[in-house]
Amino acid sequence: MALVPQDASTIADEPVGGADHVEAPELRLFVMGLFFIFGGITSLNDVIIPKLKELFTLNYTQAMLVQFCFFTAYLLIGIPGARLVKKIGYMRGAVAGLLTMMTGCLLFIPASQTATYGLFLFALFVLASGVVIVQVVANPLISMLGKAETAHSRLTFAQGFNSLGTTIFPLAGAGLILGSLKDVKAADLSGAALDAYRVAESQAIVHGYLAIAAALAVVATAVWMFRDHLKGERHAASSGLAGFDLLKRPRFSFGALCIFLYVGAEVSIGSLIINYLALDRVLGQPEAVVGWMIALYWGGAMVGRFIGSGIMYLGVSPGKLLAGVASGAIALLALSANSNGSLAAYSLLAIGLMNAIMFPTIFGLASEKLGPRAADGSGIINIAIFGGAVVPLATGALADLTNSLALALTLPGLCYAVIASFGYYARRPAA
Repeated sequence: MALVPQDASTIADEPVGGADHVEAPELRLFVMGLFFIFGGITSLNDVIIPKLKELFTLNYTQAMLVQFCFFTAYLLIGIPGARLVKKIGYMRGAVAGLLTMMTGCLLFIPASQTATYGLFLFALFVLASGVVIVQVVANPLISMLGKAETAHSRLTFAQGFNSLGTTIFPLAGAGLILGSLKDVKAADLSGAALDAYRVAESQAIVHGYLAIAAALAVVATAVWMFRDHLKGERHAASSGLAGFDLLKRPRFSFGALCIFLYVGAEVSIGSLIINYLALDRVLGQPEAVVGWMIALYWGGAMVGRFIGSGIMYLGVSPGKLLAGVASGAIALLALSANSNGSLAAYSLLAIGLMNAIMFPTIFGLASEKLGPRAADGSGIINIAIFGGAVVPLATGALADLTNSLALALTLPGLCYAVIASFGYYARRPAA
């Protein structure tokens, strides 16, 4: 995002919005904390999917409804979320998002008590709605909390904390949520025994999300204390239908498409990793044994984001770097699909390293020169995250149709091909 550099001594009296930057180190810590939280919560879906798939004896298409309901929130809440943030401000908007996330976590209680798959999906949708609002706040805010020339590097660095959350949350959640899958199978039960098993096993999910709800309450209270920290905050009025006129800009619209495809590809792979690693031709171990390895996928993204932030800080073209890592992801997908054993497993997990810089780099390249339209642009791009609903569902359907997870990975590969072309297209700064 192109932001106008200013002297830090004058910023306290300047309006905050799309065109200014703020030197506020304490706010950077808060925003990076927000990246950590919503990244970790999103990645827990990858652990819940094999759990719910077993409990409710789902096929891959039905199991991917977890991601469909979660990421549909980006489609439905993206624009209203941007409008809310523009009305009440970044900090109050963050609080509203955190409280909505807390509500979603608490909804897992009735979902567990009734052992109803549909209620789990509804709880995930409410949780995701809060994530969307927080993300509408976090992406543009981290860009303006510093100088314009380091915005790409700063956003990538902040996304590193997002990846720290995506690494820690599933690592902790795998043992808690998947721990008993190797002992009893829902497919072997029926009637009252099956109902009792589902209620008992879903308690593991509830316990994890209750802990998250308590943490969200603490963070929301802390952010509320800084609700008036941004002096003179302002936002430009939307033109067109809720900012959709921004899609007339080729660079922005191409970037929004790539956000759709990137999130779809990343979520598709993450959602299938545990089941993929459990295949006989790969590692041939139960989901409860290999579940922890999802942390390697997200851990690669964390390491890669810190590395990528440093590379771009040294002046490497973000567009060229994006094209390179997208091509690397395609090569790793092909290698995994055409190999067996540890090579097939670790080549798929290594795609996390390739994913590392994609979201922040696509976001930054697409949003250059938006100025005071920053909140509108963030809202549109958050709608594009709906790709996390569509592409995984299509990938799951392809897996069911072909009875092959390896063949289903062709779809994420096509997504990466389009992203590589965007990187080359946007290799030069926006006019």
